[in-house]
Amino acid sequence: MSEQKPLYREFTKGIIKENPVLCLVLGTCPTLAVTTGVKSALGMGAAATIVLVCSNSVISLLRRVIPERVRIPCYITVIAAFVTVVQMLVKAYAPSLDKALGVYLPLIVVNCIILGRAEMFASKHPVLPSALDGLGMGVGFTAALVLMGTIREVLGAGSWFGLRLPLAGSHPILIFLMPPGGFFVFGMLMAAANRLNTRSRRHTPESGCAACPMNEACAKAHEKKECT
Repeated sequence: MSEQKPLYREFTKGIIKENPVLCLVLGTCPTLAVTTGVKSALGMGAAATIVLVCSNSVISLLRRVIPERVRIPCYITVIAAFVTVVQMLVKAYAPSLDKALGVYLPLIVVNCIILGRAEMFASKHPVLPSALDGLGMGVGFTAALVLMGTIREVLGAGSWFGLRLPLAGSHPILIFLMPPGGFFVFGMLMAAANRLNTRSRRHTPESGCAACPMNEACAKAHEKKECT
Protein backbone atom coordinates (compact mmCIF):
# COMPACT_ATOMS: atom_id res chain seq x y z
CA MET A 1 0.00 0.00 0.00
CA SER A 2 1.39 3.42 -1.00
CA GLU A 3 2.08 5.94 1.73
CA GLN A 4 -0.50 8.75 1.85
CA LYS A 5 0.83 12.30 1.67
CA PRO A 6 0.11 14.67 4.58
CA LEU A 7 -2.75 17.04 3.79
CA TYR A 8 -0.57 20.15 3.92
CA ARG A 9 1.53 18.77 1.05
CA GLU A 10 -1.55 18.56 -1.14
CA PHE A 11 -1.84 22.31 -0.68
CA THR A 12 1.81 23.37 -0.86
CA LYS A 13 2.79 21.32 -3.91
CA GLY A 14 0.88 23.62 -6.28
CA ILE A 15 2.63 26.79 -5.13
CA ILE A 16 6.16 26.09 -6.40
CA LYS A 17 6.95 22.38 -6.80
CA GLU A 18 4.04 21.68 -9.19
CA ASN A 19 3.06 25.24 -10.04
CA PRO A 20 0.51 24.83 -12.86
CA VAL A 21 1.87 27.77 -14.88
CA LEU A 22 5.62 27.85 -14.24
CA CYS A 23 6.34 24.12 -13.82
CA LEU A 24 3.51 22.19 -15.51
CA VAL A 25 3.10 24.88 -18.23
CA LEU A 26 -0.71 24.77 -18.15
CA GLY A 27 -3.11 27.65 -18.76
CA THR A 28 -0.58 29.53 -20.87
CA CYS A 29 -3.17 31.35 -23.01
CA PRO A 30 -4.95 33.25 -20.18
CA THR A 31 -1.61 33.70 -18.41
CA LEU A 32 -0.16 35.69 -21.29
CA ALA A 33 -3.43 37.47 -22.11
CA VAL A 34 -4.50 38.88 -18.72
CA THR A 35 -1.14 39.71 -17.13
CA THR A 36 -0.75 43.17 -18.68
CA GLY A 37 -2.11 44.49 -15.38
CA VAL A 38 -2.17 43.27 -11.78
CA LYS A 39 -5.92 43.81 -11.32
CA SER A 40 -6.92 41.55 -14.21
CA ALA A 41 -4.29 38.97 -13.19
CA LEU A 42 -5.58 38.86 -9.61
CA GLY A 43 -9.19 38.67 -10.80
CA MET A 44 -8.49 35.76 -13.14
CA GLY A 45 -6.52 33.93 -10.44
CA ALA A 46 -9.27 34.38 -7.84
CA ALA A 47 -11.98 33.21 -10.27
CA ALA A 48 -9.98 30.14 -11.28
CA THR A 49 -9.22 29.30 -7.63
CA ILE A 50 -12.92 29.38 -6.67
CA VAL A 51 -13.80 27.14 -9.62
CA LEU A 52 -10.91 24.77 -8.83
CA VAL A 53 -11.87 24.26 -5.18
CA CYS A 54 -15.60 23.88 -5.86
CA SER A 55 -15.29 21.62 -8.91
CA ASN A 56 -12.65 19.41 -7.27
CA SER A 57 -14.86 18.96 -4.21
CA VAL A 58 -18.00 18.09 -6.19
CA ILE A 59 -16.19 15.76 -8.61
CA SER A 60 -14.56 14.00 -5.66
CA LEU A 61 -17.99 13.55 -4.03
CA LEU A 62 -19.42 12.10 -7.25
CA ARG A 63 -16.37 10.06 -8.29
CA ARG A 64 -18.07 6.72 -7.57
CA VAL A 65 -21.28 7.77 -9.29
CA ILE A 66 -19.99 9.28 -12.55
CA PRO A 67 -19.82 6.60 -15.29
CA GLU A 68 -16.34 6.00 -16.65
CA ARG A 69 -17.34 6.44 -20.30
CA VAL A 70 -18.82 9.91 -19.84
CA ARG A 71 -16.57 11.22 -17.11
CA ILE A 72 -15.03 14.08 -19.18
CA PRO A 73 -18.43 15.55 -20.24
CA CYS A 74 -19.57 15.24 -16.61
CA TYR A 75 -16.48 17.06 -15.37
CA ILE A 76 -16.99 19.85 -17.92
CA THR A 77 -20.64 20.18 -16.88
CA VAL A 78 -19.69 20.56 -13.21
CA ILE A 79 -16.93 23.04 -14.03
CA ALA A 80 -19.23 25.03 -16.36
CA ALA A 81 -21.83 25.36 -13.59
CA PHE A 82 -19.33 26.97 -11.22
CA VAL A 83 -17.85 29.15 -13.95
CA THR A 84 -21.34 30.45 -14.75
CA VAL A 85 -21.92 31.33 -11.09
CA VAL A 86 -18.55 33.11 -10.84
CA GLN A 87 -19.13 34.98 -14.11
CA MET A 88 -22.56 36.20 -12.96
CA LEU A 89 -21.07 37.42 -9.66
CA VAL A 90 -18.26 39.24 -11.46
CA LYS A 91 -20.70 40.86 -13.88
CA ALA A 92 -22.88 42.02 -10.97
CA TYR A 93 -20.23 43.25 -8.53
CA ALA A 94 -17.12 43.95 -10.65
CA PRO A 95 -18.19 44.98 -14.17
CA SER A 96 -14.82 46.61 -14.87
CA LEU A 97 -13.05 43.33 -14.10
CA ASP A 98 -15.52 41.46 -16.29
CA LYS A 99 -14.69 43.86 -19.14
CA ALA A 100 -10.95 43.48 -18.56
CA LEU A 101 -11.05 39.67 -18.56
CA GLY A 102 -13.41 39.50 -21.52
CA VAL A 103 -13.74 36.10 -23.14
CA TYR A 104 -11.08 34.56 -20.88
CA LEU A 105 -13.47 34.42 -17.91
CA PRO A 106 -15.99 32.02 -19.52
CA LEU A 107 -13.08 30.11 -21.08
CA ILE A 108 -12.15 28.93 -17.58
CA VAL A 109 -14.54 26.07 -18.42
CA VAL A 110 -11.96 24.54 -20.74
CA ASN A 111 -8.90 25.64 -18.77
CA CYS A 112 -6.58 22.64 -18.80
CA ILE A 113 -5.51 23.28 -15.18
CA ILE A 114 -9.05 22.76 -13.86
CA LEU A 115 -9.92 19.84 -16.13
CA GLY A 116 -6.53 18.26 -15.48
CA ARG A 117 -6.92 18.37 -11.68
CA ALA A 118 -10.40 16.90 -11.99
CA GLU A 119 -9.13 14.01 -14.10
CA MET A 120 -5.79 13.37 -12.37
CA PHE A 121 -6.62 14.06 -8.72
CA ALA A 122 -10.23 14.79 -7.71
CA SER A 123 -11.62 11.70 -9.45
CA LYS A 124 -9.25 9.47 -7.44
CA HIS A 125 -9.14 11.07 -3.96
CA PRO A 126 -11.51 12.03 -1.10
CA VAL A 127 -13.08 15.45 -0.77
CA LEU A 128 -10.69 17.17 1.67
CA PRO A 129 -7.44 16.34 -0.20
CA SER A 130 -9.17 17.27 -3.48
CA ALA A 131 -10.28 20.63 -2.09
CA LEU A 132 -6.77 21.33 -0.76
CA ASP A 133 -5.27 20.29 -4.09
CA GLY A 134 -7.56 22.73 -5.89
CA LEU A 135 -6.77 25.50 -3.40
CA GLY A 136 -3.02 24.97 -3.69
CA MET A 137 -3.13 24.91 -7.50
CA GLY A 138 -5.32 28.01 -7.47
CA VAL A 139 -2.95 29.88 -5.15
CA GLY A 140 0.02 28.86 -7.32
CA PHE A 141 -1.83 29.98 -10.46
CA THR A 142 -2.79 33.30 -8.87
CA ALA A 143 0.74 33.92 -7.56
CA ALA A 144 2.24 33.32 -11.00
CA LEU A 145 -0.30 35.63 -12.66
CA VAL A 146 0.16 38.42 -10.10
CA LEU A 147 3.95 38.18 -10.32
CA MET A 148 3.84 38.35 -14.12
CA GLY A 149 1.28 41.15 -14.00
CA THR A 150 3.41 43.14 -11.55
CA ILE A 151 6.54 42.90 -13.69
CA ARG A 152 4.73 43.74 -16.93
CA GLU A 153 2.67 46.59 -15.51
CA VAL A 154 5.52 48.22 -13.60
CA LEU A 155 8.00 48.02 -16.48
CA GLY A 156 5.53 48.48 -19.32
CA ALA A 157 3.12 51.08 -17.93
CA GLY A 158 4.98 52.57 -14.99
CA SER A 159 2.12 51.76 -12.63
CA TRP A 160 0.97 49.12 -10.14
CA PHE A 161 -2.72 48.37 -9.57
CA GLY A 162 -3.36 51.40 -11.74
CA LEU A 163 -1.38 53.75 -9.47
CA ARG A 164 1.42 55.68 -11.14
CA LEU A 165 4.92 54.98 -9.82
CA PRO A 166 7.22 58.03 -9.76
CA LEU A 167 10.41 56.26 -10.84
CA ALA A 168 9.04 53.59 -13.18
CA GLY A 169 6.49 55.92 -14.76
CA SER A 170 9.04 58.25 -16.36
CA HIS A 171 10.39 55.78 -18.93
CA PRO A 172 7.98 52.83 -19.41
CA ILE A 173 9.15 49.96 -21.63
CA LEU A 174 6.08 49.39 -23.78
CA ILE A 175 7.26 46.05 -25.16
CA PHE A 176 6.43 44.44 -21.81
CA LEU A 177 2.74 45.09 -22.50
CA MET A 178 3.03 43.32 -25.85
CA PRO A 179 3.15 39.56 -26.57
CA PRO A 180 6.99 39.44 -26.92
CA GLY A 181 7.37 41.02 -23.48
CA GLY A 182 4.87 38.58 -22.02
CA PHE A 183 6.77 35.60 -23.42
CA PHE A 184 10.06 37.02 -22.12
CA VAL A 185 8.74 37.48 -18.57
CA PHE A 186 7.08 34.05 -18.71
CA GLY A 187 10.35 32.41 -19.72
CA MET A 188 12.34 34.17 -17.00
CA LEU A 189 9.85 33.15 -14.30
CA MET A 190 9.85 29.54 -15.56
CA ALA A 191 13.64 29.47 -15.34
CA ALA A 192 13.52 30.86 -11.79
CA ALA A 193 10.90 28.29 -10.72
CA ASN A 194 12.91 25.43 -12.20
CA ARG A 195 16.01 26.71 -10.42
CA LEU A 196 14.17 26.79 -7.08
CA ASN A 197 12.87 23.26 -7.63
CA THR A 198 16.34 21.99 -8.51
CA ARG A 199 17.86 23.53 -5.36
CA SER A 200 15.08 22.17 -3.11
CA ARG A 201 15.53 18.65 -4.52
CA ARG A 202 19.27 18.94 -3.92
CA HIS A 203 18.76 19.86 -0.26
CA THR A 204 16.00 17.33 0.46
CA PRO A 205 17.35 14.63 2.82
CA GLU A 206 17.25 11.11 1.45
CA SER A 207 14.95 8.57 3.08
CA GLY A 208 14.58 4.81 3.04
CA CYS A 209 17.48 2.59 1.97
CA ALA A 210 19.34 5.49 0.35
CA ALA A 211 19.71 7.19 3.75
CA CYS A 212 20.90 4.04 5.55
CA PRO A 213 24.65 3.89 6.30
CA MET A 214 24.59 0.13 5.63
CA ASN A 215 23.11 0.63 2.16
CA GLU A 216 26.36 -0.10 0.29
CA ALA A 217 27.20 -3.18 2.40
CA CYS A 218 23.66 -4.56 1.89
CA ALA A 219 23.92 -4.03 -1.85
CA LYS A 220 27.25 -5.89 -2.02
CA ALA A 221 25.88 -8.76 0.07
CA HIS A 222 22.85 -8.97 -2.19
CA GLU A 223 25.05 -9.07 -5.30
CA LYS A 224 27.21 -11.81 -3.77
CA LYS A 225 24.11 -13.87 -2.93
CA GLU A 226 22.81 -13.57 -6.48
CA CYS A 227 26.17 -14.64 -7.93
CA THR A 228 26.35 -17.78 -5.76
